[in-house]
Amino acid sequence: MALETILPDLGTEILIPVCAVVGIAFSLVQWLLVSKIKLVPEVSNSADGKNFTDSLLEEEEGINDHSIVQKCAEIQSAISEGATSFLFTEYRYVGIFMVAFAVLIFIFLGSVEGFSTKMQSCTYDSTKLCKPALATAGFSTISFILGAITSVVSGFLGMKIATYANARTTLEARKGVGKAFIVAFRSGAVMGFLLAANGLLVLYITINLFKLYYGDDWEGLFEAITGYGLGGSSMALFGRVGGGIYTKAADVGADLVGKLERNIPEDDPRNPAVIADNVGDNVGDIAGMGSDLFGSYAESSCAALVVASISSFGINHEFTAMLYPLLISSIGILICLLTTLFATDFFEVRNVKEIEPALKKQLIISTALMTVGIALVSWIALPSSFTIFNFGVQKEVKNWQLFLCVAVGLWAGLIIGFVTEYYTSNAYSPVKDVADSCRTGAATNVIFGLALGYKSVIIPIFAIAISIFISFTFAAMYGIAVAALGMLSTIATGLAIDAYGPISDNAGGIAEMAGMSHRIRERTDALDAAGNTTAAIGKGFAIGSAALVSLALFGAFVSRAAISTVDVLTPKVFIGLIVGAMLPYWFSAMTMKSVGKAALKMVEEVRRQFNTIPGIMEGTTKPDYATCVKISTDASIKEMLPPGALVMLTPLIVGIFFGVETLSGVLAGSLVSGVQIAISASNTGGAWDNAKKYIEAGASEHAKTLGPKGSDAHKAAVIGDTVGDPLKDTSGPSLNILIKLMAVESLVFAPFFAAHGGLLFKI
Repeated sequence: MALETILPDLGTEILIPVCAVVGIAFSLVQWLLVSKIKLVPEVSNSADGKNFTDSLLEEEEGINDHSIVQKCAEIQSAISEGATSFLFTEYRYVGIFMVAFAVLIFIFLGSVEGFSTKMQSCTYDSTKLCKPALATAGFSTISFILGAITSVVSGFLGMKIATYANARTTLEARKGVGKAFIVAFRSGAVMGFLLAANGLLVLYITINLFKLYYGDDWEGLFEAITGYGLGGSSMALFGRVGGGIYTKAADVGADLVGKLERNIPEDDPRNPAVIADNVGDNVGDIAGMGSDLFGSYAESSCAALVVASISSFGINHEFTAMLYPLLISSIGILICLLTTLFATDFFEVRNVKEIEPALKKQLIISTALMTVGIALVSWIALPSSFTIFNFGVQKEVKNWQLFLCVAVGLWAGLIIGFVTEYYTSNAYSPVKDVADSCRTGAATNVIFGLALGYKSVIIPIFAIAISIFISFTFAAMYGIAVAALGMLSTIATGLAIDAYGPISDNAGGIAEMAGMSHRIRERTDALDAAGNTTAAIGKGFAIGSAALVSLALFGAFVSRAAISTVDVLTPKVFIGLIVGAMLPYWFSAMTMKSVGKAALKMVEEVRRQFNTIPGIMEGTTKPDYATCVKISTDASIKEMLPPGALVMLTPLIVGIFFGVETLSGVLAGSLVSGVQIAISASNTGGAWDNAKKYIEAGASEHAKTLGPKGSDAHKAAVIGDTVGDPLKDTSGPSLNILIKLMAVESLVFAPFFAAHGGLLFKI
């Protein structure tokens, strides 16, 4: 009995692509608005068409100063070239890997039925006939490649937009902080909407094309679609790790020599590593983050679709209800579009104090509106009652229960975001305490920072735990998958405020390098400090959603591999559990050491230039930026492969040699320990960074007693910030990919592991 949904199938077929196209169109409009700011000096007579006060203001802020605009344009093109050439190098290596892995998927999945092209009985309903395993192998490979390409394109476009906008933000900062804020925010929105809309559109088109072959075999169709999530996340892993090593090698090298030894400010043009540092912000924080969140989004959609395909939606072929996850994302794009207008058009940021509240309002408005949006979608796109597959049995679920699952995920995301903000923003006591501990040197700063990071795990974990409990109780594994989608439904806004951070960071760097006035540098610093916090919020979202996504994928894997229960007390499972919990530590060790090694080379190179090239400190000769860029590039390409191999090979080795039960243990173990390290690492790093900025800005009486730049407390804060760099930008954010990637990979290879896995236990 197929209960009718209010929204007809035709409506779904129109609504999803239309929302995606609207998202793409909106991001192009925002891009056009940003591109109106010209990077060529404007030739104009102040007399005509402008009143007297305007031209006075221009004189004072040097708006007519051609050399400054020229310099900004030069620096911007240097950063853009560096980022583009690095990403092309990275994608060349990753491309080889992608092709090899695609072949692996095809061979492994094709061999499940011995490469036969005959129809076979379905996995979950043996009375029906399904397409052969060879077809699933072929289509999984295609969707893997599509996911990988979409992920790479998302990251690359984000980087292009960020490097396009950074100098424009600097130039607008001469007119005031509000103007600069809007440019940085708009550019972030371009990336957010492009990514959300592209991810949705490609997935939707892929499902429809695959349907031409699969017809009524939805079980096989959506099993093949899981490759999309795997492709997205495997690219994100290399982007995140490679970009993270790049950016932090440059950052740590620049800070250690520049600030601590030579006493020159951050982003000083005399520092040879300064261009590499600014390139790093774009390849790590923007390209890496874009691929990462796209991966989460693709996987949570895949996890939900796989579970739905074996529930009543799939069995009765209810197209609208089946695509409920995509409908949530479609409405999400429209809601985020409205939310963005609140920051750029409805309200104006007038002074420094309004920046952080404006960004926080984005989160609150999008969450509140999205709650209504989800209620609407749940009402029109779901039958009033349906069944969800729950480990072998069908569980009866009502549509309002599914609405609650999504809403719980959405609000848990907001809570995680705000807790992260509380622990990493220098407006609140945790960071102020860390800054205060710098009085007695770097050691106390490090102790306080670590304690803060560990403490910041408590509330997010409770939020994740409660949302898991509620959504599982209502709708089994499908509930958890849609809770993850709920958290990611406002991805366009989340990415916009996340990309805003590195863009304003770069803008500050360009202002310093172009030698702009102190006032402008203060404005960009204020934008940047808010950006640091939003970046931490973005990482919180990424980690929280990764935990839910991973659990949903784990559930889909357990169903697909036909394990009825995962019993911790069996030795097979327990050994997997304890080894899985160790993996995030192994992975973090690799990434931290890579940053350390690369930073060592960078420090030596920067010292060599200061000591051997005459006239750098006086500013008469230009340092050799290119060598530093090359060091970062080489180090990150070489060092990203071992951590990547660890994550990609573990599920394969465990599945083939130890079988699906041990693998389920490994997945659970890595999920449980990875989330904790990821949250604590990113918050510790974020807090140290903002404690340093708190001392540098000297905005309050308390901060003034610790500063100015160059004081002992400030030097201690710089050391903390440097230690925290690889934590918050390399290890922490890459861990959430480790958690998801191992789960989605296990799901894709589940048919093979179930048929041929566990060789050691068969002996």
